[in-house]
Amino acid sequence: MTVPLHYTLDGPPDAPVVVLGSSLGTSGAMWQPQMEALTASLRVLRYDHRGHGGSPVPPGPYSLDELGRDLLALLDVLDLSRVRLGGLSLGGMVAMWVAANAPERVESLALLCTSAQLGPPSMWRERVSLVRQGGVAAIADTLVARWFTREFATRHAGVVAWARRMLITTPDEGYIGCCAAIEQMDLLASLASITVPALVIAGERDPATPPPHLEKIAAGIADSRLEVLPDAAHLANVERPDVVSRLLLEFWS
Repeated sequence: MTVPLHYTLDGPPDAPVVVLGSSLGTSGAMWQPQMEALTASLRVLRYDHRGHGGSPVPPGPYSLDELGRDLLALLDVLDLSRVRLGGLSLGGMVAMWVAANAPERVESLALLCTSAQLGPPSMWRERVSLVRQGGVAAIADTLVARWFTREFATRHAGVVAWARRMLITTPDEGYIGCCAAIEQMDLLASLASITVPALVIAGERDPATPPPHLEKIAAGIADSRLEVLPDAAHLANVERPDVVSRLLLEFWS
């Protein structure tokens, strides 16, 4: 059963619509660094995954199918038949699922710092155990250290604190539910069925979804282009906002 996702819609009402999905442990606010650039010429739909941000928190575990169908239901509610779809990390996984399972709804794909299969499962089970014991706050410092390079974190403590607040305000049940979706995910065989143009962006120093994961995605999608960003870790859109905004605008123009 789908849940009604929280969303924001910004930009010119008659402009082409782009949809942006965020990473595990964040909300649509994660894309704020891109908003000024994108909304000058595009209508930007940002949504929160179930269990995140302002969206409902149904009992877990969740599956990637459920996350994808939630997004499709939102597109139906907003009467959006076909969109330009993008996502970072978990948002990218959902985007790939939608492109493979509902290809008629997707015009193009932007996939950032994500993976088609992210194991081992034991890693996710261990993370779930830690969150059950101490809440998301128990893993916050470890995760945020993977989101940004050390140099960026030193220079931009305020940005890091903003990202950490997003993480620790994520409901424990929602975080755990989405961990289960990633643990069970295997999109590798689905990549060949994705026929729309894809921009694939990796952070060169991303320890969560390192460049080889994005190389595998780009190799699996026939009409794709890979960009590897130096001096960027997992939240590359926050760490390198100007270059990510430029790449997205060039791709979606």
